[in-house]
Amino acid sequence: MSESIPEMLKQRVRVRAMTLADLPEVIQIERDAYPYPWSEGIFRDCVRVGYFCRVLEFRGVVQGYGIMSFAADEAHLLNICVHPDLRDQGVGRRLLQYLLEHAVSVGMSCAYLEVRPSNPVAIYLYESMGFVRVGIRKGYYQGSPAREDAWVYKLNLPFELPQRIDETV
Repeated sequence: MSESIPEMLKQRVRVRAMTLADLPEVIQIERDAYPYPWSEGIFRDCVRVGYFCRVLEFRGVVQGYGIMSFAADEAHLLNICVHPDLRDQGVGRRLLQYLLEHAVSVGMSCAYLEVRPSNPVAIYLYESMGFVRVGIRKGYYQGSPAREDAWVYKLNLPFELPQRIDETV
């Protein structure tokens, strides 16, 4: 009996700290995913200032990343992305769970994020994880021909996660 793709992924996915050496792979995933990607400088600054920057590896290759900042008792999910080849297989959900577990472990009471209204896949993921829309940031995202609003989502922490995601997975 052959393993399903999600079961194979569960056994071969690892989350670890992002380093500057990971940036070429991270930037390529970012560019493939978004019409207005973050610059290398933004990623470099996130690592440099000590944000919670993690990469997701599959078979030893960086296939996703997540970046969170913490202030007072709030976590802010700044960026999360998974390579297109691994989408719709639960990998993004696992990475998001991992990030949220870390936020809980360092005493955060809630997590915030912004998302483009034109990104229904991300909205579905966030809402399925318990995030609730709490506001709008007008003209937040670069766009063409006009800027796009951001929907602001909030999740109260702690909350029961379906399973624990360890860095050594």
